[in-house]
Amino acid sequence: MVILGLLLIALGALAIAAGIFLTDVEGGHVEFLGIDMGAEALFLIGVAAGLAVLWGFGILKFGTKREIKQRREHKKLGELSEKLDKVEAERRAEDTTEN
Repeated sequence: MVILGLLLIALGALAIAAGIFLTDVEGGHVEFLGIDMGAEALFLIGVAAGLAVLWGFGILKFGTKREIKQRREHKKLGELSEKLDKVEAERRAEDTTEN
């Protein structure tokens, strides 16, 4: 999820940067990355790029929270497993001393 979020942010930022630095406007014609298009199409590309960045941040946030939660659970399970192993070792030691 984190990688997908970062990828969306990067693609959106790349499209925005291309729109700012690589767009030629001559009269009523707009040229974006060598493609002639109308101003409406360029506007829609900008909207899509902005949405990609926002969606990327949302996915990144969700994925980060999820990974942190999984790490905490994994750490807690590891601690519980160690405690269980100690208790089992103590029981085996008690059983061997009683026999």
